[in-house]
Amino acid sequence: MSGIPDYKEITRAVAAQMRAMRTSQPDLMSAFGLLASAGTKDGALDRKTRELVALGIAIACRCDDCIGFHVQTLVRLGTTKAEIEDVLGTAVYMGGGPSMMYATHALAAFEQFSS
Repeated sequence: MSGIPDYKEITRAVAAQMRAMRTSQPDLMSAFGLLASAGTKDGALDRKTRELVALGIAIACRCDDCIGFHVQTLVRLGTTKAEIEDVLGTAVYMGGGPSMMYATHALAAFEQFSS
């Protein structure tokens, strides 16, 4: 095992659990959906820029699930590897060694979702 998560599988599994939570916790999931929508819609920053910021935060917080979902969205938005790498550099600058480890995860996720 390489130690790098399978991000396609992670996002599928978490999405399935979130769908189940929509049944058991509809108010919570509705509120979370509204929060996600408000936090990523175009404003002074476009959606892609907001997703890049979210990826940097996901790296700093060491959340593989979050890395998977934000990289998946960034690939759908046409983000280039160079743009991802710039965000990774900033995340490592701000978060040091632990962010470096999760930056490698984000790069692997980009490669997985781009293939």
